[in-house]
Amino acid sequence: MTPRQKRLGLIVGGLAILGAAVALVLNAFQSNLVFFFTPSQIVAKEAPLDRTFRLGGLVQQGSVARDGVHVNFAVTDTFRSVPVRFEGILPDLFKEGKGVVAQGQLNTNGVFVAKEVLAKHDENYMPPEAAEALKRASEANARIIAGQNKEPK
Repeated sequence: MTPRQKRLGLIVGGLAILGAAVALVLNAFQSNLVFFFTPSQIVAKEAPLDRTFRLGGLVQQGSVARDGVHVNFAVTDTFRSVPVRFEGILPDLFKEGKGVVAQGQLNTNGVFVAKEVLAKHDENYMPPEAAEALKRASEANARIIAGQNKEPK
């Protein structure tokens, strides 16, 4: 083997190893990537049925039903709401009308089965995604209400 062939072999081998490493990193990143969806997006069927994602919004007033460690509640963005089922101990700050982010999967019945529920830690904090989603939902709701209040010609 000539020195040129040896160098070429080392370069090709190095590129193959680098390519395999990049593929493994991207695969790990893909499987750990968790997207955020609002109740309006879930109702519009934009959320996947077979992947874990985060649902954020406000706990709907009057929707919390507890049965031991089984809790059913609804998350709303003030426009649409999604029923949530959770089995476990909820955070102390979990209350109706307060911000919440739940991580889990949507089942075929349209119920979000949460594996983890996070409540905001003080009165001023809300995840940026949830705050933006609530803002968009209330703007959409205001446009619909304004459209219904127009007088017919």
